[in-house]
Amino acid sequence: MKRKSNETTLAEAMQMMLSEFRLGSELHERKIQSLWHSLMGKTISTYTSGITVRKNVLYLSIISAPLKQELSYSKDKIKAMINRELGEEYLEDVVIR
Repeated sequence: MKRKSNETTLAEAMQMMLSEFRLGSELHERKIQSLWHSLMGKTISTYTSGITVRKNVLYLSIISAPLKQELSYSKDKIKAMINRELGEEYLEDVVIR
């Protein structure tokens, strides 16, 4: 079936709505928060006190100093893993505090 020029697909309409209401970043943040627990496991999730995303940068608050140090060495791997799960190169950096 041929589409008329003024018709859009549901996916296109959703993208336009997310863009118009500026909801894309909030959806990505929620998705990353849920991914964090499944990707990193129970132990690391237990020591994670905050996960926020601002301007394509993931901010992680870790309450264990040794774990914070260990994760700081894996920032690129964490970024790549989450971007792969999101299906796009969304995160530009990871900051561990």
